Amino acid sequence: MSSPNLVFKALSHLLTYPNDVMRKQLPDVRDILREERRLSEPTRRALLGFSEDLEAGDGWDVQETYVTLFDRTRSLSLHLFEHVHGESRERGQAMVDLIELYEKQGLALEGSQELPDYIPLFLEFLSVYDTEAEALALLNEPLHVLQALGARLRQHDSAYGLVFTAIEELVGVRPLIATQAPEEVDIDQEWQEAEVRFLDAGAPSASCRPQTAAMRGE
Repeated sequence: MSSPNLVFKALSHLLTYPNDVMRKQLPDVRDILREERRLSEPTRRALLGFSEDLEAGDGWDVQETYVTLFDRTRSLSLHLFEHVHGESRERGQAMVDLIELYEKQGLALEGSQELPDYIPLFLEFLSVYDTEAEALALLNEPLHVLQALGARLRQHDSAYGLVFTAIEELVGVRPLIATQAPEEVDIDQEWQEAEVRFLDAGAPSASCRPQTAAMRGE
């Protein structure tokens, strides 16, 4: 029986760097999304269209868009603790705690060049939970950061904002609306005091890992 949380694996994939390997796997992502009835029909259709655009688009163009958004714009960083702890010492301890949570549940980062708070890794981690309740309980911990990122991306008119809209629908909250112009918003300033603590939901703790990382205990 397949996991009820495969949708998180699909959303994780949509947020990873769109190289050739990533784009070749997009048909599998669409298969998961077509069957996901917890998402509204408009969101599901929009995600399917976004996936098709990523697959059909010019490789250099889609990669440049990704880098400009997520690597060159600090307020859109895909690392959760960047927005909570910045460069403080607390960030290091938060990383250690998250890795311990992953390892406690039998998954380990192997060969990954990404930090454990990388959002695509975290979403893929959620996909291994056996029940929806367990995955959503953990997802709620960094939800305020994810909502803020979604708001920023929608304000930039980026289709990547659809991924965060989907996350909000799965949790059952309304999309956050940014009230400032994109260049005026400082997400770090807004969320730096909001602590994120990942508590063990009681099911498979995992190593959030990128597509190339090896999984133990599958």
